[in-house]
Amino acid sequence: MALSGITRRIDELGRLVIPKEMRYNLGIRDGEPLEIFVNDGSIIIKKFSQVENIKSISENLCEIITDICSVEVLITDREKIIASSKTLNNIINNPLGETHKKLIDNRETYISKVSETMFDINGYFTILPIITSIDCSGLIIIISKNQNNESLKYAKIIQKLLIQKLDIA
Repeated sequence: MALSGITRRIDELGRLVIPKEMRYNLGIRDGEPLEIFVNDGSIIIKKFSQVENIKSISENLCEIITDICSVEVLITDREKIIASSKTLNNIINNPLGETHKKLIDNRETYISKVSETMFDINGYFTILPIITSIDCSGLIIIISKNQNNESLKYAKIIQKLLIQKLDIA
């Protein structure tokens, strides 16, 4: 654990201010949920990922769509890849790039018209944001070997199932 040299006092209402520089460096936005738990006498504060909480469902959806539709699938939260087709398991937990973070922040859909490379993977990419009633929680990324007009449909199926599960949780 890195020491910051920064100390803060808890106010009379039990609040603690996390310094702006730390929030910026960790990518913590105003109003973003954080998990708080105790471990060996220490208080741990961690960014909360809605999508991480439904990781097993995400992994199953990736495998189902891959098996049926012959495409590769990635599901991310706001920070990293959390689920993938089995052939792409080596990139789980890889961080998202700035382009992907902008798609999340702007809630944009992206469809590549020509083959390109992302995450060291070549193919045609269809990227759809996971927008719940609370926030944009991550991305669904479909990778196909050929330009595939069906990829957006596959992504929308996954999106609807995940949003339904996330809004219930």
